[in-house]
Amino acid sequence: MSTRIFLFDPVERFVVGTVGVPGERTFFIQARTGSRMVSVALEKAQVSAIAERVIQILREIRLSEPLTVFDRIAYDDQPLETPIDEEFRVGVIGLAYISDRHLIEIDLQAISDSESAEDDLLEVDLSAEQDILRVLMTLGYAESFAKRANSVVSAGRAPCPFCGGPIDPNGHLCPRSNGYRR
Repeated sequence: MSTRIFLFDPVERFVVGTVGVPGERTFFIQARTGSRMVSVALEKAQVSAIAERVIQILREIRLSEPLTVFDRIAYDDQPLETPIDEEFRVGVIGLAYISDRHLIEIDLQAISDSESAEDDLLEVDLSAEQDILRVLMTLGYAESFAKRANSVVSAGRAPCPFCGGPIDPNGHLCPRSNGYRR
């Protein structure tokens, strides 16, 4: 099997969304340009890390290139487009700033069968046979994407005020209250 690279340069819509109820949600990222759309599944922690890193990159750009213009993008609060057909589950994630084009590049590579938890910090490997979703977006769009990603991540279950663990609709067994339900 050869590597497929799904390239969206530039992307028209790039959003994070979920399917399922809090506590059992599956996170997806969708990229669309014209009628071509790709959906990939990933973990909540990966979505949070991407958003955090995009915001950090944008902060660094504002400091190092103060004359760079960030276009204003309307907040996209629309749901994921259906049908949601998962191309692959994301393993390795790469982010870059392309300074000559003023674009943010996000590479999402499929998880390999042999990949372990300690391999998450590796670079995107083009010689591997995992599919890659490569998205290029403007700085303003990247900022809008990060805001939505943070919003989607925080829309899950409320944290327990005592232990910080997520509270299910039926409550949870809190270790800080000696195993009593909260």
